[in-house]
Amino acid sequence: MEITNVTEYEAIAKEKLPKMVYDYYASGAEDQWTLKENRNAFARILFRPRILIDVSKIDMTTTVLGFKISMPIMVAPTAMQKMAHPEGEYATARAASAAGTIMTLSSWATSSVEEVASTGPGIRFFQLYVYKNRKVVEQLVRRAEKAGFKAIALTVDTPRLGRRESDIKNRFTLPPNLTLKNFEGLDLGKMDEANDSGLASYVAGQIDRTLSWKDVQWLQTITKMPILVKGVLTGEDARIAVQAGAAGIIVSNHGARQLDYVPATISALEEVVKATQGRIPVFLDGGVRRGTDVFKALALGASGIFVSIILFPFTRYSCLKSLIVLITCPLNFRLEDQWYSHWLLKERLESERCFKCYAMSLS
Repeated sequence: MEITNVTEYEAIAKEKLPKMVYDYYASGAEDQWTLKENRNAFARILFRPRILIDVSKIDMTTTVLGFKISMPIMVAPTAMQKMAHPEGEYATARAASAAGTIMTLSSWATSSVEEVASTGPGIRFFQLYVYKNRKVVEQLVRRAEKAGFKAIALTVDTPRLGRRESDIKNRFTLPPNLTLKNFEGLDLGKMDEANDSGLASYVAGQIDRTLSWKDVQWLQTITKMPILVKGVLTGEDARIAVQAGAAGIIVSNHGARQLDYVPATISALEEVVKATQGRIPVFLDGGVRRGTDVFKALALGASGIFVSIILFPFTRYSCLKSLIVLITCPLNFRLEDQWYSHWLLKERLESERCFKCYAMSLS
């Protein structure tokens, strides 16, 4: 079967993966309204193309926190990747590096920060959950910094785990042959079986529900790495993030896996961008399946996007590299078609609740 777009991987994943594993990767919280809306909202954004502009030379490179990458597409954190393939985070790290972009490693990875660093050179960020035991947090942050990670993506939308009903039905738990490698040796690497979701029980027991804005400032005292605040959906919180010293914001609804009936990230993006007033970069994750989605996010003010690629059944290096190409090719086409190279403008149509994305030259 020839794969021509990213969405086609999902059917293969459903066929190949154990039901508990597939449901964990694919499902959202409660009614899964936001999960569907993450995609539907992109479909309501239309293009208004301009023509007869020289597009023979297109440059997709960009800079994120001072690091030059090949495209405005980065790899989002996804937990427990070895449930999908034995290579797990190793393959993700190699593929992201080969593609010239950034990988973000989850706190709940099945490979440690040191193991991922050992795969070779690459620009890598570390996603952080804040545990009740702050000594564990300090140790983990310092290990990531020592291993060469360049930034912290602080997840702020998970004081408790969202009600993921597929996980409850499946009695989800980490397979016995795997551990949360970053916490191995701390008696925190295993997940006990529970009457509902083992992960929900783990989060309830370990994650600090007192997390607040002052902890963003606390993190700055224990690391030199810049801190991205991941999970912002409103202008109010965006302004506070700037005041708290965040180096950037990731507009995210946790893949629609936390609080159902929140907006799609693409719907929340413009409000957050306006609130920051250009003082810090704003990134987006959630719902991205095509290069045209990336273009829409850029047009609405994002400095780049993060994609979660573990949903797909083969996480070996060659498949991940192909997956990144599938997203990039239509982005390159759209950049040519719309001439993104200079200016991206947008206009709200009062008769339609959507945006039209514009591209104009300086001449």
